[in-house]
Amino acid sequence: MTKLRETIRPSADLRNHYNDISKLCKENEEAVIITVNGRGDTVSLSYESYQNMKARIELLEILADAADDVKNGRVGPVTETFDSLRNVLQEYDD
Repeated sequence: MTKLRETIRPSADLRNHYNDISKLCKENEEAVIITVNGRGDTVSLSYESYQNMKARIELLEILADAADDVKNGRVGPVTETFDSLRNVLQEYDD
């Protein structure tokens, strides 16, 4: 897993140095934390980094749901699961 590097910039830089901030996000794969009055306010990411982060979060949510299903006994035999998936795929092909 890669760690997203971070840079902190004041909000005035967003207005005055947007191109530099955009370059940091895209080329250096950094998250730029924009501050207002010295406190974190927003974060700027490249679109690709945003999409990757969103996909990871969605996958983690699916895995958490699956772990909850296992913990609460909402599981079935693997053969039934694969048979069910095969049936769904066959119906999709028809």
